[in-house]
Amino acid sequence: MITRRTLLGGLAAGAAAASGLTLAGRALGSTATTGRAAASLPLHIVNSSGQYANSSIWIYIVGNDGTQQVHVTPDGRLRPVALADNGSDGFTDYAIPLAAGATTTLQLPQMSGRIYTALGSKLKFKAVADGNGKAALAYPAGWVAGDPNYDVLHDCAEFTYNASGMYCNTTMVDMFSVPLALHLSGAKDQTTGTLRDGARAKVFTDVKGAEGFDRLVIGDKRVIAPGHGLDSGLFAKDYLAPAIDEAWSAYASKDLTVTTNAGKFTGRVNGGKLAFTGPGTVAFDKPSTRDVLFCDGTLAAPNDGTLGPVAAILGAALNRSTLTTHTAQPTTDPAAFYQQRLTNHYAKAMHAATKDGKAYGFAFDDVAGFASYIEDGAPKELTLTLTPF
Repeated sequence: MITRRTLLGGLAAGAAAASGLTLAGRALGSTATTGRAAASLPLHIVNSSGQYANSSIWIYIVGNDGTQQVHVTPDGRLRPVALADNGSDGFTDYAIPLAAGATTTLQLPQMSGRIYTALGSKLKFKAVADGNGKAALAYPAGWVAGDPNYDVLHDCAEFTYNASGMYCNTTMVDMFSVPLALHLSGAKDQTTGTLRDGARAKVFTDVKGAEGFDRLVIGDKRVIAPGHGLDSGLFAKDYLAPAIDEAWSAYASKDLTVTTNAGKFTGRVNGGKLAFTGPGTVAFDKPSTRDVLFCDGTLAAPNDGTLGPVAAILGAALNRSTLTTHTAQPTTDPAAFYQQRLTNHYAKAMHAATKDGKAYGFAFDDVAGFASYIEDGAPKELTLTLTPF
């Protein structure tokens, strides 16, 4: 199964190298040329926001075709990003306007990337040269006060569409602003990301009311993820330290078991490291709060089938505050999640907001199947809906 973390690597590599941004999810997989999926897929954009007319909404489809950074034109053509695309204001204009009617239909070529929605104003994507001198895009960073898109109401969904099928998700890993839902039809009909009635306002209220999380709420525009808040000085760098210390102390005297597709790993803390034996030998230094929130650093998860899956499960357990309380991981009962005082209250609010209980509140939210992610090996069409605010 392709997950968001394997789905998004190529996008992050190009955009982050170009812009200095850390793109959540570590994006986009292979764009193979054999399989069942057609060369392009109908993409429907439906505006049910109730707040903005179609004339005030723009779509951007940007990403990577496996060899270079690209964008999609309004007529469904795939075009490479070029430095010459920057206009007199220093930014590209890759905006796709919505049709006057209720539904806008585009053709989505095979690629990996993001579908951005901008409400009220256009986004400013800047074409820049990456570390290899290739053209790439600096993506919007709504969590950075000095970003040119900071005042624009925007959000995105992520996808990889290749010959093997469509793999897509809504995401709150970086921030939450615009309620979005995805409907994928093909071998079966699937929908994810749909918020409960009134849930957008409740997310803002719940995060603002959680101790230590209040400064992550940026007016009525967005709620930024605590990892980005930490980097911006809006969230405590040691917020999770007592919970992490508690877990490391607990497993100095008892076993922790972690079960992955490779088998069962058994771990103990020794010399400050949480070391596992089993199908392989892996060990982890004690993570920082930032490592947990970004699922990176000591919890980075390579696609190796051994270290990576164990890291992902540990990261999920620490975000969900189940590591100390459950000696067998992954924990699969959502009733056990986010029950401690020190927990990822941002992710908790996101999951409470969605109708199916699934969200991408942090990068390892796919552990045990709680992410707002869907896939289909024989896709027929994809619909992105801006749902009511």
